[in-house]
Amino acid sequence: MIHSLFMINKSGDVFMEKHWRSVVSKSVCDYFFEAQTKASSPADVPPVLATPHHYLISIYRNELYFVAVLQKEVQPLFVIEFLHRVMDVFADYFGACTELAIKDHYVIVYELLDEMLDNGYPHVTDVNVLKDMIRPPTVLGAVVDTVTGRSRMSNTLPSGQLSNIPWRRQGVKYANNEAYFDVIEEVDAIVDKSGTTVQSEIHGSVECSIRLSGMPDLTMSFINPRLLDDVSFHPCVRYRRWESERVLSFVPPDGKFRMLSYHIGASSVVMLPVWVKPTFNFREGSGNMDITVGPKQTMGKQVEDLALSITMPKIVLNCSLTCNVGNYLFDPTSKSLKWHIGKLNPQKQPQLQGSITLQSGSGPPDSNPTTEVQFRIPQLAISNLKVNRLDLYGEKYKPFKGVKYTTKAGKYQVRA
Repeated sequence: MIHSLFMINKSGDVFMEKHWRSVVSKSVCDYFFEAQTKASSPADVPPVLATPHHYLISIYRNELYFVAVLQKEVQPLFVIEFLHRVMDVFADYFGACTELAIKDHYVIVYELLDEMLDNGYPHVTDVNVLKDMIRPPTVLGAVVDTVTGRSRMSNTLPSGQLSNIPWRRQGVKYANNEAYFDVIEEVDAIVDKSGTTVQSEIHGSVECSIRLSGMPDLTMSFINPRLLDDVSFHPCVRYRRWESERVLSFVPPDGKFRMLSYHIGASSVVMLPVWVKPTFNFREGSGNMDITVGPKQTMGKQVEDLALSITMPKIVLNCSLTCNVGNYLFDPTSKSLKWHIGKLNPQKQPQLQGSITLQSGSGPPDSNPTTEVQFRIPQLAISNLKVNRLDLYGEKYKPFKGVKYTTKAGKYQVRA
């Protein structure tokens, strides 16, 4: 399985490495660096690279590369999923999975990797079980450990590891029992300049935060479960009941976890809540642009954290623009233009316009740049996925208050 793991920053520096079975020389990363130089962007590096003696499987998140080294061929998605799980655990422990956070907690990182991978094979990947074994870092805990010399590792095995429900420890008690469920959906869509959706898909998940005493048994049903496609479940979900009744039945872990993730394909009709009209006019040596944004009245929800990103052609030297809402920033090195609007006010249409300076002697670019739109809508599932009923068995609890819905756009692109 996995022999070694190398953590590489965006600049191409290996700032941490971990070996399980045998020590693999850092020179194996030269094959990865060669592929990195050939890629047009950091995210375009091939996730699987075959070398004469090893296989390199990598992911790219938060401007970091996690590169796993294997000596035998395995299913790549299995390794990719594990690497994403490692980053999720680091983000839960340290608040964010960044190079600085990892460097500040070297000892905890090595302890986590030792527990998550046993002799190269995945062992414990549930963050709630890991927290019973390795205490998360705190300022007070760091001071106490320094003074007393105490280790963060627990001396006893988590009780859940000795039962048939390894994701939940026994004897959990809370004075106030709470359960929160968030339905979060991310929209990827491509829209042409006339406003017609060319392609669209939805990636969603149900995030849970459970604080319940005892060993609760929950069931959740949806009004329209047939919308869900390509569903991935947490191990706590009873898959057979979902297959037969389309009902989620589970004994939840204690704490935060993702119960399921799903995908709704391009065959579905996605009603985008924002329209964008970009206009670019390039000529020899100069040009101008005019971008107008407005809400669609069919949604009835407040659009928040609205931002536009445009990657200008390489011949663009500078932009002299004005906007009536928000603020913009142009980076002449990366040629990226970012316009942050914030909350979208239906009474005032945001507009960004001005002139563009091109390299002297250069003609107009071959094509207009693509506008990428990002936004967030609280209390709305854009796929119309609704929870029908939520039941709890085994204990006497107060009724649940409801389920929150959130929609955010990942790559809503408008081609001018």
